[in-house]
Amino acid sequence: MHADRVLVVNAGSSSLKLRLLEGVEVVRSADLPAGGDAGAALRDWPTPDVVGHRVVHGGTEFTGPVRVDAGVRRALGELTDLAPLHQPTSLAALDAVSAMLPGVPAVTCFDTAFHADIPDAAATCAVPLEWRQRWGIRRYGFHGLSHAWAARRAAELVGRPVEQLRVVSCHLGAGASVTAVLGGRSVDTTMGFTPLDGLVMATRSGSVDPGLVLWLLEHEHLAAHEVAASLEQRSGLLALAGTADLEEVVRRSRVRDPRAVLALEVYLHALVAGVAAMTAATGGLDVLVLTGGVGEHSAVVRARAAAALAFLGVVLDGPANDRAHADADVSAPGSSVRTLVVTAREDLQIAHEVRTLPG
Repeated sequence: MHADRVLVVNAGSSSLKLRLLEGVEVVRSADLPAGGDAGAALRDWPTPDVVGHRVVHGGTEFTGPVRVDAGVRRALGELTDLAPLHQPTSLAALDAVSAMLPGVPAVTCFDTAFHADIPDAAATCAVPLEWRQRWGIRRYGFHGLSHAWAARRAAELVGRPVEQLRVVSCHLGAGASVTAVLGGRSVDTTMGFTPLDGLVMATRSGSVDPGLVLWLLEHEHLAAHEVAASLEQRSGLLALAGTADLEEVVRRSRVRDPRAVLALEVYLHALVAGVAAMTAATGGLDVLVLTGGVGEHSAVVRARAAAALAFLGVVLDGPANDRAHADADVSAPGSSVRTLVVTAREDLQIAHEVRTLPG
């Protein structure tokens, strides 16, 4: 799709980010709270050629960017049960911006799409066939727009085609996941059927024994919605340290606050295990990428994770890690693995995908 001027709408569970790109340059931007008035924010902006929307879940139907029409909009609404915290905010932003810009085409880009073609061995859940066929149960994976950008940018930074690289990308923010990228394609990821799976996150538990959930339902007589709310909103770092802010966890761990020390150790244990598992999926490691708010800004998390991953060849340059900002190579000289800090740019990935569409 020919589109020099792309408006990117990124609606998350807690924020609404608007970016107007001309080529790859951001010429206007606005950050609003979730549910903010996108129409008011865009009122005096130049009219874009196309609007690209981030949508968390595309199910099995949407495995790449798609131009929105009434049928697509209806199908996206039907996927809400798979991402109840995120899908409604994305669709509300889609409706609001489309109402304001009725003559401008809208394209949806999906966090699940990058993982749509992971091998069956990685995608398939070992549950009854009827469940898989009737309800589409599989590992979907998320943060795909961020992981896709991280892999593309990593290839640029190391000066090699992404098709020649084994990349493990760590998106570490309030939500967190690790993805194995082989030859530019996702081949495994830590999130599964929902974004609750995998790493320890700010308020989400990450992976827990499903037997624990069944035990709580049967023996403690908790309602399903109570368990869901607790695992989504009252677990993770918040449950372990009393705060969801990893920077505060790090500060308190330095003075040996026992809850903060434990929280950081649990967080890192899951992260290191995730990276090691994804390295197995790629058959080795050329580039380790850290992105997202924590990945970009926490030198402590990067340093401690790297120390635990030294057996894979990950060695950091301490001073480079301490001063890293924006896109940076923090590898030690001679390290067999390049370790990169990459700024999360879902906006550029969305614009790239929009422009790949015909028409």
